[in-house]
Amino acid sequence: MTTQGIGPERAQWLRLRTLVLLRWLAVLGQLAALLVAGQVFHILLPGGLSYLVVGSAVIANLVSMYLFPGNKRLGETEALATLTFDLAQLSLLLLLTGGLTNPFALLILAPVTVSALALDLRATMFLGALAIVFVTGMGLFHVPLRDASGAELQVPDLFRFGYWLSLVIGIVFMGLYSRRIATEMRSMADALLATQMALAREQKLTDLGGVVAAA
Repeated sequence: MTTQGIGPERAQWLRLRTLVLLRWLAVLGQLAALLVAGQVFHILLPGGLSYLVVGSAVIANLVSMYLFPGNKRLGETEALATLTFDLAQLSLLLLLTGGLTNPFALLILAPVTVSALALDLRATMFLGALAIVFVTGMGLFHVPLRDASGAELQVPDLFRFGYWLSLVIGIVFMGLYSRRIATEMRSMADALLATQMALAREQKLTDLGGVVAAA
């Protein structure tokens, strides 16, 4: 007996409301990081461009909330487009704020992990490859961080290479690990659903047998 086709499609597990909430949390975190870096640590940042990038996420959320109901289940293409936007927005903000010298570059793992949990293999491979391209680009080209005196904050090349390598390995590992766990959970859910359907059929046959015997 096969359970194929019993469960919903992989992307249909994602609600728009979930991604909108995660994006709001990301926006609050990004704004807090920009304010603390500028006001507390007096790091010179391209403030206008940085806030414009954060504003693009706010606009995307408002448009999504206006056009679609919050309980909308996203299709494969819609979910991939949403996660691709989040990945590009975060990468652009990191590029403007130090690239791999920014410790928050670790957050680039988040969209890939969500994709591995909710989307199919091709979508996850695409998003993972795109994340690696963005991480590599940030390592080569970025706006350097500067202190209040205008001096560039230097990070040893060995540390930068190690951070790049750890992010690449993290993208691959978290993608594979999250996908494996999600696949096993869905297999168990499908098996449970198949068992419930079989028991329901047996119950109907038993009830029908009782009716025939009574007749």
